[in-house]
Amino acid sequence: MPRVLIVVTVVLFASGCAGLTQLAQLVQPPRFDHAGDRPAEIRLLSPTPGLPAGGAGVRIWLEVENPNAFGFTLSTLAATLALEGRRAATGHFPLGLPLGAGQQTVIPIDLSISFADLPALAGSLRRIASGDTVAYALDGTVGVDAGRFGTPTFGPMPLAGGELRVIR
Repeated sequence: MPRVLIVVTVVLFASGCAGLTQLAQLVQPPRFDHAGDRPAEIRLLSPTPGLPAGGAGVRIWLEVENPNAFGFTLSTLAATLALEGRRAATGHFPLGLPLGAGQQTVIPIDLSISFADLPALAGSLRRIASGDTVAYALDGTVGVDAGRFGTPTFGPMPLAGGELRVIR
């Protein structure tokens, strides 16, 4: 009798997990794009304990859309910024941003580039300092809390791209 109970428990647990996986597959990932009316910005940062050599702060405005017919909470974002194809910064953001069905909003993503990484980024930073723009790409992994539909994670995937310019 105990074997039968164990087998039944395992079968019920496995079918329950399959049901949760199927529910999570119903959730479409949020859509991201550069917020067209807000340019990506870069500014110089003075040395701090976290950036002993100083650095540059990058703010990218993202338009986020929930394409689902139900609401969810955008819970996490792990982002990687590349300048002209070279990795420049990473960031992990706990968001807790509720988005209703079909809702869109604009959020800022702030990243810091350490001047300690200057050798790999010297050309890009020189162009920015002279007033030119530099191409960027932002990729990321996104976690959502969709209630009864689960907590799926999407990515890595492209989030946005465009040009950075110095704000004065």
